[in-house]
Amino acid sequence: MDADDPTTAHIEEGVKIKPVTVELELDEEGTRVSLTIVDTPGFGDSIDNEASFHEIVSFLERQYDDILAEESRIKRNPRFRDNRVHVLLYFIQPTGHGLRELDIELMRRLSPRVNVIPVIGKADSLTQYEVAESKKLIMEDIEHYRIPVYNFPYDIEEDDEDTVEENAELRGLMPFAIVGSEDVIEIDGRRVRARQYPWGVVEVENPKHSDFLAIRSALLHSHLADLKEITHDFLYENYRTEKLSKSVASANEASGITTESDSLDPQSLASQSVRLKEEQLRREEEKLREIEIKVQREINEKRQELLARESQLKELESRMGREHTPIQPSVHEDDETDAGAQH
Repeated sequence: MDADDPTTAHIEEGVKIKPVTVELELDEEGTRVSLTIVDTPGFGDSIDNEASFHEIVSFLERQYDDILAEESRIKRNPRFRDNRVHVLLYFIQPTGHGLRELDIELMRRLSPRVNVIPVIGKADSLTQYEVAESKKLIMEDIEHYRIPVYNFPYDIEEDDEDTVEENAELRGLMPFAIVGSEDVIEIDGRRVRARQYPWGVVEVENPKHSDFLAIRSALLHSHLADLKEITHDFLYENYRTEKLSKSVASANEASGITTESDSLDPQSLASQSVRLKEEQLRREEEKLREIEIKVQREINEKRQELLARESQLKELESRMGREHTPIQPSVHEDDETDAGAQH
C-alpha cells in the first residue's frame, strides 16, 4: 500500500507480526540458545486498535494451539518446535507520565497469555528525575488496574538470600528504562555501544544510563528457566483448561444439552474435571518418562566413558610394566666349569 496515494490514505494497515530467529552464545563454555524475537510494527498507529489487540493475542494463542495439537497426537513429531512466546517486553512511550489507555488495555489482554515485562523505551529522552517519576507513575497504574505483569517473584521464607536480594533489586527497577543504539564508539580506550549527543555520551551498557544490562541478564541467564516454567505450568495450562472446557461445552451443546443445564449438572462438571485431571496426569507421566529415559541415557554414556578410561588405564599400566621389567643376566657353562676347577 502506497502511503502517498490519496485514494488509500484513509485505509489503516494495522499491526504486523514479524518473528526473527537468531542463535546466541551465552557464555564462554559455548552454551547456545535459539532466540526468536517477534516484532509488532504498526501497533498503536491506528485510531481503533481493536484489530491489533485481536491479532497479537491470536498469535500467542496459535502457538498454544500447536502445542495442544502435538500433545493430542498418538505419535509425537520428534522435530516439533515449541514456538511459544515466553516473555513480552511491552515498550512504553517516554512521555514522563503513566500508562495510556492503549497500554492498559493491551497489557490486560496479553497478561493471561504471556509474561509481560514493562519497559520504557528511548529513556535517554527523559531526565533522571523524569525517569524516576515515570517509573513510579507506571507501577502505580499497573497496581491500580491490577495488571498481572511478571514481577520477578520470590518467597522470603522459601528462597535463599541471594535469590531474594536479586529479585527484589530487579523488581525495584521496573519498569526498566532502556537506551538502544547501533553505534559503537571509543571512550577512554574502550569500545562501547552508545549514543553520541552534543552534550555527552549515553552508554547502552552503563547501569547509570540504562537498565539494559539488568534486563538482558535476567532474560538470557538468571530468569530464563523461570519464564519458561511459568509459561508452561501456568499460562499454557490455564489456556489449555479453557480450551478443553469450551470443547466439552460445544460437544454437549451439539448433543442437545444446553450450556445452562450442563453448568448446573454436578455429574457433568465432575466428569469434565476428571477428564482434565486424567489428561494432566498423563502429561506428567510422560514428562517423568522422558526424564527417566534422559537420566538413564546419561548414566549409560558415563558408564561407557568410565569403561573406556579404565581400559586405557590398564593398557597404560601394562605398557609401563613392560618398559620397566629388569633384564636377568644369563649364566654361561664356561663360568660353571671354571668354578668347579677351583675346588
